[in-house]
Amino acid sequence: MTSPNLEITVTIKLFAIYQEAFDTTEISYQFPANTPVKAVLDRLILDRPQLAQWRDVTRFGINLEFVDPDTIMIDRDKIVLIPPVSGG
Repeated sequence: MTSPNLEITVTIKLFAIYQEAFDTTEISYQFPANTPVKAVLDRLILDRPQLAQWRDVTRFGINLEFVDPDTIMIDRDKIVLIPPVSGG
């Protein structure tokens, strides 16, 4: 079992509106152990408040699999946030 005071580092792959907001394709953040993946979006919105409009429509992925927002991340996970995409 992981101690609650330990931190994990995750890499976030940015796409679409998230990539535009941060002007990069990838960032890394640290979180406390036992943090759900939805906290990544909260952190991005803290850094870029204009992203708040995408909170309820973004899907989450960990290591190339779609996951529930409450899925707990582990150290070195690769996270993707997938906003709705339009076009044709």
